[in-house]
Amino acid sequence: MLWERTEVEAFLALAEDLHFGRVAERLGLTTGRISQTIKKLERRIGAPLFERTSRQVVLTPLGRDLATDLAPLAQGMDEAVRRAADRARGTTGLLRAGFLGAAAGQLLLKALELFGKRHPDCRVTLHECQIQDAMTRLHGGELDVLITAFPVSRAVAGPVLLSEARVLAVPAGSAWAAHASVSIEVLAEQPVIQLPPDMPRELRHERTPTRTPAGRPVPPGPTAATFPEVLALVAAGEGVFPVGEHARRFYPRPDVAYVALNDAAPVRWGPVWLESNTSTRLRAFVQAATDAHADDRTDRINPSSRREC
Repeated sequence: MLWERTEVEAFLALAEDLHFGRVAERLGLTTGRISQTIKKLERRIGAPLFERTSRQVVLTPLGRDLATDLAPLAQGMDEAVRRAADRARGTTGLLRAGFLGAAAGQLLLKALELFGKRHPDCRVTLHECQIQDAMTRLHGGELDVLITAFPVSRAVAGPVLLSEARVLAVPAGSAWAAHASVSIEVLAEQPVIQLPPDMPRELRHERTPTRTPAGRPVPPGPTAATFPEVLALVAAGEGVFPVGEHARRFYPRPDVAYVALNDAAPVRWGPVWLESNTSTRLRAFVQAATDAHADDRTDRINPSSRREC
């Protein structure tokens, strides 16, 4: 049983809007054409898909089930056509690249330097993100790719571009600041500044765990919306915060000290994107980022090369 594309579009649009006139206007067809299309489908299936009265249009249970089954198939067809068109265009067009934090910004700049040499016809825009809006902007379609710390959820994670040691941001006047290094178990001894709730759950758990590796509860501190706000709260004695080694170089403050965590896993950075937004441009960027950072196996950020994005 073959369906024409216009039949699929008409049925799904009416299933969503439940108004013949609006659907006709939306698809650029007449109301009569929409009605004829739906009646044709109902004859082919052998049962009503909609119940029509003078006041409303509603889906029948059969129509509701059909819409549920058909919608992802239609979306898959659209995505297949989009991917084919994208492959035909190659790496031209626009790539919207975001970064979260100074370390991510430098990783992005290094990747884009090589990407620009390989694909000069692709225009790139840079977007600085904050911890409270980075993933929202990615999922909202404002960004094609985001350089951030791992792990993330509901997104494709690319290669690790940088792995760096983890340190603990503490008030400069605290007893912890006098130590060369401490165990991650100290998180159980004072509040830890929290990340916003819209950040990926995996990232919040990895950066601000509820328990230490030994199982001791970690007291939560106040929530911060930006990293400068994190450091301000640390300086005010409201809590501590685990962060990557790069913070020593890019975020020095007289009222905050960075103490090495001698038994903590490293912080890993890389690109993330949505599976539905994978394109030739994005794949080319990820390859350029991988090649540009092939030697960055540990923390090798050069503070002298910092640029503002």
